[in-house]
This record gives sequence, C-alpha cells and structure tokens, in this order.
Amino acid sequence: MGDHYYSSQPGAAHERRIIEVELRSKAFKFISDAGVFSKTGVDYGSRVLIDALTLSEDSNVLDVGCGYGPIGLSAACLATKGHVTMLDVNARAVQLAKENATLNHIENVTILESDLFAAVQGQKFDVVLTNPPIRAGKSTVHAIFEEAAAHLKDGGSLWVVIQKKQGAPSAKAKMEELFTSVEEVTKDKGYRIFQAIK
Repeated sequence: MGDHYYSSQPGAAHERRIIEVELRSKAFKFISDAGVFSKTGVDYGSRVLIDALTLSEDSNVLDVGCGYGPIGLSAACLATKGHVTMLDVNARAVQLAKENATLNHIENVTILESDLFAAVQGQKFDVVLTNPPIRAGKSTVHAIFEEAAAHLKDGGSLWVVIQKKQGAPSAKAKMEELFTSVEEVTKDKGYRIFQAIK
C-alpha cells in the first residue's frame, strides 16, 4: 500500500483518461492517470478554491502540489499577463500537467518536479495556492504553510482549501501564527477556503 499520489514515482499501472470540465466559465480538457490525486475528475475542494480565487492579471503565482494541473492552469488563465509556477513531487502528475498545459494552449506556466518548495528556493511570489496533501500528515501540511510564508512577497497571499473534518481549525491556527491576517473567504460542503496575507 506504500503507493500514493504524493509518491515521487507512483507504481500504479497507467489508466489514462480525458476529463472535460468547465472552470471559471472556461472549458478545459485534462489528461489524468492512475497514481495521481483525484484521477477521475477535478475534486470538489479544488473547484471551490478555483471559484473563490481572485488574482490580478499580472500575478506571479506558485501552485504547490499541482497534480495534473487544474488549479495552476486555471490560475494561469486568470493571471493572463503573469506567470504560474506549478510544483509536484509526483513525476507522473508533473508530466500530465505539462501535457495539459499544451492541450489547453496555456503558455504562461513553468511546471517542475519538486519535493515541496525545493525547486524554487530563493524565489518570491505574489500568490501561493495549495490543495494540500492531507493524507501526507499535519507536519507536511504545516510545512507548506511555513514555506509559503517564506516564499511570499510582503503583502502576498496564500490560498488554501481544506476540509473542516480534515483539520481546517488547526490549519487556520497555524496560518494565524505565520501571517498578518487570515480570512475564511468561503465555505462549501465542509470545504473551507482561507486567504492568508503576509
């Protein structure tokens, strides 16, 4: 059972499929596969985050744990004059995200295989987005918040989706230790969207 979507090299046999979905009034096609997060369709939490997200068109954005790309690629369509860097530890997810950027004609992205923030050391962003890997454990999720704070410009914001029953209260408390302000932007079916301002 050691194989999970936050493995660097998932061993699951390939089951590639095409997902067609509308996000922020834009039609997307995503190639998905076994061994990646939410392989059968864009998960509800990611949809709630994408719907809530506000970005300026020139934002420099980082998507941590991008999976096959729905959040980061949606962000790239909002930040049309900006740039989105997308990271995932899962090599299969990174390859899919690259294919999906091409499939959806999205060019203002850089997609990298990275254990958390390793590939962007020393870089600062206007916005960090994450649907954190809850099953990787609280320490990993809180490490993402800590690293996000270090990689944000002053006044920059971290956007997080997390379910109430999967630790939203403790996540909010952790963010309040690290950021100037933390707001619950919206909630839907148990999912909470937080925006934390540095």
